[in-house]
Amino acid sequence: MKLEIKDVSKDFVTARGTTHALSNINLSIFEQEFISLIGRSGCGKTTMLRIIAGLIPPTSGEVRIGGESLWSGATVDSSVITQLGVVFQDANLFPWYNIVDNVSLPLRLRGVGKTDRHRRARELMELVGLGGFEKSYPRELSGGMRQRAAIARALSYDPELLLMDEPFGALDALTRERMNIELQRIASAIKATVVFVTHDIAEAVFLGNRVVHLTPRPGRIQNVTTVDIPRPRAIEAQSDPQFVQIVRDLRIALDDEE
Repeated sequence: MKLEIKDVSKDFVTARGTTHALSNINLSIFEQEFISLIGRSGCGKTTMLRIIAGLIPPTSGEVRIGGESLWSGATVDSSVITQLGVVFQDANLFPWYNIVDNVSLPLRLRGVGKTDRHRRARELMELVGLGGFEKSYPRELSGGMRQRAAIARALSYDPELLLMDEPFGALDALTRERMNIELQRIASAIKATVVFVTHDIAEAVFLGNRVVHLTPRPGRIQNVTTVDIPRPRAIEAQSDPQFVQIVRDLRIALDDEE
């Protein structure tokens, strides 16, 4: 077991009242599993990911990573948080750093020397398909290339759990398709466990070993769908009758929430 979410709920209290974002979430994720999270806007997908990432505390419940509790009240266990890598929709690269410095920044913050951190950054840039762009700046790269750099940066300190919040949402369809293929390859190469948030049902099914469907607010787990299609998956897998049926069933389930 890599990640255990036990009875997790989250409330946001403001001057206008209390918003119940998540309610009684229970989910177990195994090592090297790829989990896709789907649901309507506002269902709590990003909130759930941010709790797992150690960015916001749950109101109640427990998150365990590798058997260790992530949260103690509102405090994050610093030894557990080092197992995580996070990628957001925006690559969030520093425009005044070149790509090798952007990728190696987490290692710099951890006190790793320049030679060692640049060597590791170059290895990861090769892994994500950015070899030769070490001295380029973010403005010189396409959106897909910037996201590759963001993934490489998240991998720089060898996380065991990779959390991704709609990382390809702003990309055009063809680039997104290529990134889905590449992400499978990268996750397999580093043997990472991945939790991936997306609004795209087909993307969720294409990437996931399991697809977790959250209900509208307060977010609860409506169902968990296993995708028994061999990996790695080529684009042609999307024409597989099983793939088509899973996508159709999930779309119907989401439509029924209207």
